[in-house]
Amino acid sequence: MRRARCDSVTAAIAAAQAQLVIDPPSHVSLRDGDRPFWDAIVSARASTTWNTADLEQAANLARCKADIERLQKELTEQGDIIENDRGTQVINPRHTLLEVLSRRSVALSRMLHVHAEATVGRSEQQAKRAAPEQDAKAAARSALIPRLSAVG
Repeated sequence: MRRARCDSVTAAIAAAQAQLVIDPPSHVSLRDGDRPFWDAIVSARASTTWNTADLEQAANLARCKADIERLQKELTEQGDIIENDRGTQVINPRHTLLEVLSRRSVALSRMLHVHAEATVGRSEQQAKRAAPEQDAKAAARSALIPRLSAVG
């Protein structure tokens, strides 16, 4: 069965009836720290496009991103070079794990189509969309146009 066009009445009705909050499937568990990443991931696509298999992978991505944040905090606290059991200074092994998780995050994002190109379009299109905002910022900086500004 073909999907309805995104600009059709059927699509508009589906969007209005869509779930605002998508929970993970009952057989998938998330830790408390995973939930903000889960919410960001599932909101990157229309709720009607998620199936159970995708939601399982979204949970993997949410756990992965939460682990990346935790490891990055630990690296910031411990530093890049640490002392091992023998008293020798070595590169913090968390760097290796961080690299593995970062690669996994990119792969899962691509698989789920929640990466930048899938959600906001190709870079050529992004430049065209950003032009009006850049023009507005340039006009705001222009000394020729008087503007109200906050006084500190």
